[in-house]
Amino acid sequence: MMPKSDIKDMSQDQLAAWLEKRGIASYRAPQILKWIYLRQADEFEGMTDLSKEIRTLLDSQFSINRLEKNRVEKSRDGSKKYLFRLPDGNVIENVLIPERDHYTLCISSQVGCALGCRFCLTGRGGLSRNLTSGEIISQVRDIQKDLDEPKSLTNIVLMGMGEPLANYENVVKAIHTLTDTTLGLGFSNRKVTLSTSGLVDRLPDLGRDTTVSLAISLNATDNKIRDWLMPINKKYPIETLLEACRRYPLKPHRRITFEYILLKGVNDSAKDARQLAKLLRSTRAKINLIPFNPFENSEFQRPDESVINRFQQILLSNNYTAIIRRSKGQDISAACGQLKGHHRQAH
Repeated sequence: MMPKSDIKDMSQDQLAAWLEKRGIASYRAPQILKWIYLRQADEFEGMTDLSKEIRTLLDSQFSINRLEKNRVEKSRDGSKKYLFRLPDGNVIENVLIPERDHYTLCISSQVGCALGCRFCLTGRGGLSRNLTSGEIISQVRDIQKDLDEPKSLTNIVLMGMGEPLANYENVVKAIHTLTDTTLGLGFSNRKVTLSTSGLVDRLPDLGRDTTVSLAISLNATDNKIRDWLMPINKKYPIETLLEACRRYPLKPHRRITFEYILLKGVNDSAKDARQLAKLLRSTRAKINLIPFNPFENSEFQRPDESVINRFQQILLSNNYTAIIRRSKGQDISAACGQLKGHHRQAH
C-alpha cells in the first residue's frame, strides 16, 4: 500500500484545486487548514464542520503527520534540543531557546548540507535530501503543541541543518504557512529569520516572495579566508554577496543581520573588526557575533573573552549594532549536527 501524502505539503490553493477536482467546494480548504494549524488536529474524523463523506475521502488520501521524537536533551539554561526521525528514517535537529519572555525555535531545511563549511558539523555528513514543506512546518507545529503556552513561541530561525535557499520552493511554501495569520501558524514576518551562506542568485527571489528577516552568514572579511571557511564563496565572493545585499528590498527600519562566527586566530583580530566595519558601511546592517561553539575533532577554538569584547567594541565605535550571541545549551549537544552525530554512532 502506498503511504498517504502529508496534507501539510499542500498550500491552500493546491488543496482547494484538489477538492474542486472531486466536486467539493473550494471553501472547504480554509476549514480544513484551520483544523490543522489553529486547532492542531491530528485526524480528519474530528473535523465536525465537514461531512462524513469529505472526512472519509481526506482520510483515505492524506495523513496529518507528526514527527517522531527520537531524542530530546534539556540544558540547565532551559534550552531543549530535539532529534526528530522522519518517515524514511532520516533525522533532523531543532533547538528551542528560551529568551526573557518568549521562545525562539531554530529549525532545519534539509537533511544534512552540501556546502561543506569548515566550522559546521552538519556539513561533514553531506546532503541526504531536501525537507518537504510539510516537514519544515511540522517542526514548528509539533514543538508549539509541546509547550504549555504555545503562544510563547514567537520567533523562528531557519538556521538549523541545511542551506534554506538550496531548498527554495519548499522553504518559501513553508514560510507562507508559518506567517499566514488567518489559516496558518500566524508568526510575524519580522520574527521569522532565514539564514543563508549567500546563494546570491536566490536573494532577489526571496526579496520578491517573502518579507521575512534575512541573515547572512559572513564569517570573514577577505575572500581568501572565506574561500577556505565557506567554499560557496568561490562562486559568490564577498563583493558579489554584499552588492546583492545592498540591492535587497528592505522595508523601512529593517536591516540585514550579518552573522560572524569568531574563530580563534582565524578571523578575530582587531584588523578583521575594522575591515568588517568598512565592508558593511553602505549596507543596512546589524551584526551578530557568535563565539565558536567547539565540537569533537573540530580544528577551531573559541577566542578568549577579551578578544571577543575587543572585536565588539570596534564595531560599536563604528556605530554598528553589534550583539554577542552567547551559545546556550553548552551542557548538551549544542552545535548543530552533534545530536545527529551521536545518533549515528549509536546505530
